[in-house]
Amino acid sequence: MATARPAAFAAQRETQRDVALALLLAGLSLAAWGALWAWSASPYARYAAHDGWLDSTVFAALCRSLPGGSLVVPAALYALAWVLMIAAMMLPTTYPVLGIFRVMTRSRADARQLLAVVLAGFFIAWFGFGLIAHVLDAGVAWLGGRNVWLAERGWIAGASVLVAAGLFQFSALKYRCLEQCRTPFAFVASRWHGHAPAREAFAIGIDHGVFCVGCCWALMLCMFVVGTGSLGWMLALGALMATEKNLPGGARLRLPIGLGLLAAAAVVVVVHL
Repeated sequence: MATARPAAFAAQRETQRDVALALLLAGLSLAAWGALWAWSASPYARYAAHDGWLDSTVFAALCRSLPGGSLVVPAALYALAWVLMIAAMMLPTTYPVLGIFRVMTRSRADARQLLAVVLAGFFIAWFGFGLIAHVLDAGVAWLGGRNVWLAERGWIAGASVLVAAGLFQFSALKYRCLEQCRTPFAFVASRWHGHAPAREAFAIGIDHGVFCVGCCWALMLCMFVVGTGSLGWMLALGALMATEKNLPGGARLRLPIGLGLLAAAAVVVVVHL
């Protein structure tokens, strides 16, 4: 009986820590949703759509004060706004990996700090994708500004994104990345050895972020089609990605999502022809 009590107490403590981690991620995600809602309802809503950064006197002054500021500042702000979107949409989906990592490091005095390092690596990976998305968006805008035919047919870019996202649903790369996200124990166990704690934790976060980008980047780019400031579409796409990554049978969404995106692209083409 005496032996059972410590075991029961330890199990209760583990449950409490799991609940605390889940509540922390949910709280951070809700805070990000709240920030996005407040942003979209403010006079600066156009910035939530990644448009008009340089219209602001403050940002324009900052751009002028830094070497290459007109390129660096908008890119950094764009990527930071993207990270806020990721915190809202993707943070809850990190729970399986973070939960496994928490259990593996629970006896360490620096367990909480290491958990924060994993999260930092995850967001740095998505920040990098935000920079790439900024370059792509700027490139499309540049082409549209110099080509009247393209400027008058902006829907072509939207249809192209939907087609690319639809086809990517059937790619081997998509499901190689998705499999890494859907097997959190194997993912963490293969990377955590405890020899260089901070470096290994950061690598786990970066790798998880990279694989998360790998399976979700095409769906995320659909935000450019439906509107990067649209909270409703953000919520819908976030739910799809969370289902694919974490729920049983999520991988079977490959066919309906892929066909749905291709059908949406066809509708865009038919409407504009």
